[in-house]
Amino acid sequence: MRADQVDGAQAPGTAGGAWYRPMVARATDEEHRSATALELFFDLCFVVAVAQAASALHYEVAADHVGNGVVGYASLFFAIWWAWMNFTWFASAYDTDDVAYRLTTLVQIAGALILAAGVPDAMDGRDFAAITLGYVVMRLAMVTQWLRAAAADPPHRRSSLRFAAGITIVQLGWVLRLALPEGPGMAGFLVLAAAELAIPIWAERAAPTTWHPRHIAERYGLFTLIVLGECVLASTLAIESALTEHAALADLVTTAAGGS
Repeated sequence: MRADQVDGAQAPGTAGGAWYRPMVARATDEEHRSATALELFFDLCFVVAVAQAASALHYEVAADHVGNGVVGYASLFFAIWWAWMNFTWFASAYDTDDVAYRLTTLVQIAGALILAAGVPDAMDGRDFAAITLGYVVMRLAMVTQWLRAAAADPPHRRSSLRFAAGITIVQLGWVLRLALPEGPGMAGFLVLAAAELAIPIWAERAAPTTWHPRHIAERYGLFTLIVLGECVLASTLAIESALTEHAALADLVTTAAGGS
């Protein structure tokens, strides 16, 4: 049962489509807790960003820039993965499904698409402005969600405020990193990535947030399936290209085996 429900009925002002609901923690034993349509759309948009990064990696490898390609892809994938992870675990605890929550999630999706659009410039010209903008948009939207949780859920207020403060400070660091040259910029990336990973550890020490185990398991499974779908598509296109170029049978078998 949701935290905003009493005796099986929704509390006043929490009917479907409500503009704003108190963002209190959802029960960890809630029945029939499954991924929402908004979460599935969120996953799909993030996979677009993953596909863009993978495409850029392909071109870098084809141009014999394997080192740069792998480092660039790993950096981009971290940004995509970490933003997805934070949204998923937050939603497991505080998905109110009101209009304010949906609009904030759409802002995060817009940030993911901005990041995806900036992938070619980041991989080819080492211009990280667009992907940094997209990442900061995603993360600052998350800050507003944590502030909502802090206002409505007193038992977890300290941890929510820590999340909000930590994310905000690190986003400032990402923006300042744009002013660094390439060498110090990579060092700055490692420091800021470590800071991102440390935020949940620090915040959760104040008051661990709740999460629904079946919901989390489903979310990871669905995202994995969507990414695997992208892999199947890439393999199909590779085999199609090999057939068009009249590749040898051994090459076709190798390509098909690699895709599987």
